[in-house]
Amino acid sequence: MVIAVLVTIPENDAENLAKMLLRERVCACVNIIKGVQSLFWWKGKIDEAQEVILLIKTKETLFAKLKELIKNNHPYEVPEIISFKIDNINKEYFDWLNKEANALPFSS
Repeated sequence: MVIAVLVTIPENDAENLAKMLLRERVCACVNIIKGVQSLFWWKGKIDEAQEVILLIKTKETLFAKLKELIKNNHPYEVPEIISFKIDNINKEYFDWLNKEANALPFSS
């Protein structure tokens, strides 16, 4: 099963987290969507932040490892990590994603 994972993060931290997830091969692709204004309850009051959204494409079998890596490398005390199952996907993209996610980790 292929999933998409949404993660909000400050823009300054987005590229580093995305590259780390890719190097660890827990996903095949990360889109960084800029210009997100978030309003939310935090510690008893309404707060706001300028963020980006990471749209991460991966396999459901990699979600636990992906989630743990995000939690351990995200600047927020409570990072937003939400996954959605992808019911429909073109075969070529599915084949590519399946090949790239969970391949051997990158080594430099």
